Amino acid sequence: MVLEVINDKSILVIEPDLNSRIKIKAIFEFIEYGSITFAASIKETPLKEDLLKEDPYFIVVNKHGDEAEMLKQVEAIHQKYKQRIPVLVFSSTQLPESIESLITDTLEFPPTFKNLRIALQNVKMFYLERSSGESRSSVLFRSLVGVSQPIAKVRELIEQVADTEANVLILGDSGTGKEVVARNLHFHSERKDKPFVPVNCGAIPPDLLESELFGHEKGAFTGAISARQGRFELARGGTLFLDEIGDMPLAMQVKLLRVIQERVFERVGGNKSIKADVRIIAATHRSLETEITEGRFREDLYYRLNVFPIEMPSLSERADDIPLLLEELIVRMENNKRGSVRLTPAAVTALQQYQWPGNVRELSNLVERLLIMFPNGVVDTHNLPEKYRQGIDVSEVNMTSDSVKPDSMLQQRVVSHIVDQVLSQDVLPTEGMDLKAHLLELESNLIKQALDDANGVVAHAAQRLNMRRTTLVEKMRKYGLQRAATA
Repeated sequence: MVLEVINDKSILVIEPDLNSRIKIKAIFEFIEYGSITFAASIKETPLKEDLLKEDPYFIVVNKHGDEAEMLKQVEAIHQKYKQRIPVLVFSSTQLPESIESLITDTLEFPPTFKNLRIALQNVKMFYLERSSGESRSSVLFRSLVGVSQPIAKVRELIEQVADTEANVLILGDSGTGKEVVARNLHFHSERKDKPFVPVNCGAIPPDLLESELFGHEKGAFTGAISARQGRFELARGGTLFLDEIGDMPLAMQVKLLRVIQERVFERVGGNKSIKADVRIIAATHRSLETEITEGRFREDLYYRLNVFPIEMPSLSERADDIPLLLEELIVRMENNKRGSVRLTPAAVTALQQYQWPGNVRELSNLVERLLIMFPNGVVDTHNLPEKYRQGIDVSEVNMTSDSVKPDSMLQQRVVSHIVDQVLSQDVLPTEGMDLKAHLLELESNLIKQALDDANGVVAHAAQRLNMRRTTLVEKMRKYGLQRAATA
């Protein structure tokens, strides 16, 4: 399951009510989310100093009247160790603003499985973002989600160069997230409180680019009815992001080189020197070395910009990150009230085999398209647009997915149902319950019902359960169910 990507963190649950503890324990054990420790109050928490320094915990606090006092003590822990810990609070009432700032997410109790999944996704994002520095808006990391080696290397490079004044050149295909990297570099620099000003050098006509970058004085050219600041002035004290620098005309490259070297410029039509107090980050999808060889890019400008290169991997180079990226994109759509969609393991496997010429931008567009086509539905391989299935053996993908993934189409539906059922129960047995055994029993009963409805014909039952016939046969063996002679 997707939730497995964050199961390396232990959970501290602060909850005095025994019945609520049983519910919470059952759910977290079922999704195999690391180890769980319970405490009736913050005073009883087993937060050992040597462990806390390594951040093993995220904390769940249930509403029982004194969560405000508990969270104050959590804040004291944050301040002592100079490191924040993600906190989920089950509460149906409005919390004070001073407390809300300490909370990663707030859920009503009992939560639905969908809302719990979103909250745990936010916990995952908390740790993912924190691995590259201080807490920040997760919007910046839309294209940097992932655990693959290439994207981990990018986050490492950002951390190394962000707080320096070095010029950075970001290389990579279109749609890989070059502007995302630029914004993260700005956010983690000492200039983060000043403007971040992007300029697409390829989208501005050559005769207007100089005025766009350096500004102009009144009457400098026809139509200049008033003086205007350029992007260098607008970015004063901050960061100027020159996107698609490889498309900049040679004449403009000469002027840019002078500004980088001398740190001053003049507006078009003016003679007053203005200090260029900006950090320059450039990006391009072109091979600038090839452009230099063919005489379209100045070599001296290249070396001025290429002080610290960061190369963005294509999505096909980090296909292992596609499940996480899909989850992140879908959660964002859900948070923006734009609906939801689910992809089967087979569909995700098929997408991992696609080459993605449009990279993460193309993946984002696909998710939005699927939301429109299958609102709140489940998307299997055959539901994907044709180009994402070309050259892929759908039956092989389905077989591979069924053999590797524990959550088949049937089980995916059962998971959400059974978790919501358990969470919504007013009373659970004092001794608790075996949620996995309950899930297996429910799956077995549904298979029996499907076989009965299909008069024992396995192929028809498999179709009703939306699974492969061979998979159903294996499950029948697992549960000791008889196979009809007519199958």
